[in-house]
Amino acid sequence: MELTDIRVYPLKSAAGLARESALVHPWGLEGDRRWAVVGEDGENLWLGEFPRMVSVRTRELGDGGLAISAAGLPDLTVPPATGPAVPVGFSGLDRAVAADDAAHAWFTRLLGCPARLVWLDDPRRRPVSDRHGGLPGDVVSFAWDAPLLLTSAASLRRLDDWIAEEAMERLEEVPAPLSVARFRPNVVVDGAEPYAEDGWSEVRIGEVGFRVSELCDRCAVTTIDPDTHARGKEPLRTLARHRRWDGRTWFGVRLVPSNPGTIQLGDPVTPL
Repeated sequence: MELTDIRVYPLKSAAGLARESALVHPWGLEGDRRWAVVGEDGENLWLGEFPRMVSVRTRELGDGGLAISAAGLPDLTVPPATGPAVPVGFSGLDRAVAADDAAHAWFTRLLGCPARLVWLDDPRRRPVSDRHGGLPGDVVSFAWDAPLLLTSAASLRRLDDWIAEEAMERLEEVPAPLSVARFRPNVVVDGAEPYAEDGWSEVRIGEVGFRVSELCDRCAVTTIDPDTHARGKEPLRTLARHRRWDGRTWFGVRLVPSNPGTIQLGDPVTPL
């Protein structure tokens, strides 16, 4: 089994960036989800509610700033965040650093509601909740519930097969295979049996060990096409038939690093 895909998301809910290698910190991959967009009350303006967020392309700048672009809006260079600490509604975190006014105005225009861009100055301030498998000392960026998300290419192929089979049963056109981008993983592995990851408790990728903190329950974000931004019924409809228990649907596993290090494409992946 080997590592076939690495992705970071500099801005939470925006498009991801492919990487050939990545430095692993206790809170996640270098550059992953240190920025987020919040409303006036500090609550996360997430992709499930605002599908246009996935149209935002980002590029990290050497000085700590962020370049952002989206269709229909002018490109914007956001300088390093030095604004006041403002309230945010993320679990385990009450404040983050505000970006400049131009960034707030850009996202307000994009989403059609008051919005602010914020930066997490120190991810060590946000603990992983014990409700999601966190242990004392575990920390996380603006990511959901764990530093990394792992998915399996074999599991996605099996899901595509299920979707195709059910489409044929309904006498519908068989859809194209789903993009793994719908699931917003940090790492994708291949070479295991479909859904073998359900049974892992630990896994090593190259030189870095990880603890599996929990399986990942899936939400409406997966029904948004990352290219067209349109919503559909898949994959939740099919996951609900094959991968539903405890009132939720499941795909992928969440990881907490056991040690820092670097991972790269082609690294061997070994469940422990």
